[in-house]
Amino acid sequence: MLVSKSLDTDLHKSERQTLFRFSALYILLTIVILCIFSFIYYELQKDLMLQQKKSVLQEYSKILLQDLKQLHINFDKTQVYPRNENFDSAIYDNQKKLIFSTSSSKTRLDKILYLDKGIIHLVNIPESYYLGAKYVIVKMKDDEKWFNQTIEEIIIFGALSFIFMFAIGYLLLRLFLKPMRDAIELLDRFIKDTTHELNTPVSTIVANIEMIDTSCLDAKLVKKINRIDIAAKTISNIYQDLTYLTLGNKIISNNEDVEVEKLVSERVEYFKSLAGAKKVSLSYVILNKASLYIDRTKLSKLLDNLLSNAIKYNKIHGSIVVSVDANSISVEDSGIGIAQVDISQMQERYTRFNKSSGGFGIGLNIVSEIAKEYKLSIKIESKEKIGTKVSLSW
Repeated sequence: MLVSKSLDTDLHKSERQTLFRFSALYILLTIVILCIFSFIYYELQKDLMLQQKKSVLQEYSKILLQDLKQLHINFDKTQVYPRNENFDSAIYDNQKKLIFSTSSSKTRLDKILYLDKGIIHLVNIPESYYLGAKYVIVKMKDDEKWFNQTIEEIIIFGALSFIFMFAIGYLLLRLFLKPMRDAIELLDRFIKDTTHELNTPVSTIVANIEMIDTSCLDAKLVKKINRIDIAAKTISNIYQDLTYLTLGNKIISNNEDVEVEKLVSERVEYFKSLAGAKKVSLSYVILNKASLYIDRTKLSKLLDNLLSNAIKYNKIHGSIVVSVDANSISVEDSGIGIAQVDISQMQERYTRFNKSSGGFGIGLNIVSEIAKEYKLSIKIESKEKIGTKVSLSW
């Protein structure tokens, strides 16, 4: 199935944005979950290490208590506190005041076994107080082998889990996006088929209306023909927009030196009947003659969309003025205007800020695409309830 490049590009862009947003949220949640599990695993490994070291500390604690007992009995003969090169120790009285310590590290007495700043602590409360000590603490330095191994395991399994969970998330998202892609492709095919079917009848209606000599007809019939003319031109503009939307990137540009003021004059005359139906005055001002090397059809399409929007979003008895200067074109209307916060989004496809005024939200997007192709600068100035001015410069 062939999909037009323009819509397919928008689809891919929308799909990429959806994938990016979902992936960002999914990655964030995955990282949070992995961090929680990593923390739990780290704590379990630390507790396992402490339990393994507890037996070693308890053995030394027994030896230390025996030495303290001997020191307590023979304190008048020797006042040398027992030491061990592999362990440190400290004793506290019943008021939790330090009596003696072989290290400068601080000790907590509210926990029995814990790790603090690379030192493993075991707190004992012996049945007998030797040297007035209620708390006997033994300490040993952590070799951190368990820590390095745990971090390595967390990194390896965390990375593998992240890749696996990301792959699953990506596949699920692609699966969920498939119905949306199918629906958009179906809509695209419908638009192409519809525009193809509209071509012949719309062209026939417009051509035949232009051939009618209204000078010999009565006023009521002329009004009816004018209404048909307006309706046919409206359908023709919609058809041309949809055609450009679906085939714009496939249309070969036939660039030439276009006399801008002449083309503006033609397009203003074309849209006068549409403007008149809304009682909007449409005029143009030639400040300086201008020439632009561009595809005439694309420049015409650009002007048509600017004029169509100016009419569509104008007020009853409003006005539109098209100005041509040596290096610019501007279309200024007295319409409803646009909020400043919305101006930056105006050139995005399918963006509409007034739901009651109709339209597909593709006009300014087409203007933007043509302007980008020919490196034209677009400037939009607007005030709500006052009007909008769109300027193109080169």
